[in-house]
Amino acid sequence: MKSAKRITVSGKVQGVHYRASTQQRASMIGIAGWVMNQSDGSVLIHAEGTPDQLSELITWCKLGPPAAVVSSCAVIELNIRDHTDFIIKR
Repeated sequence: MKSAKRITVSGKVQGVHYRASTQQRASMIGIAGWVMNQSDGSVLIHAEGTPDQLSELITWCKLGPPAAVVSSCAVIELNIRDHTDFIIKR
């Protein structure tokens, strides 16, 4: 059964390929949705998948790509919007 999560990642997460790395990881896991930078320096992710897929992505988000320094990773439950792929929003 699919569910959806909003993940807000804070820290040194912009300018370190966080969005591209998230897109790559989400696609590899089978997650649909999107990722985008926020004006406050955080990264916002909308992710849809099975509980196991989402858990795997959240675990990865807490670390991020090698140059990232994640200080927090907040997760809330969302309604599914039936995304079919995972994109980077600008």
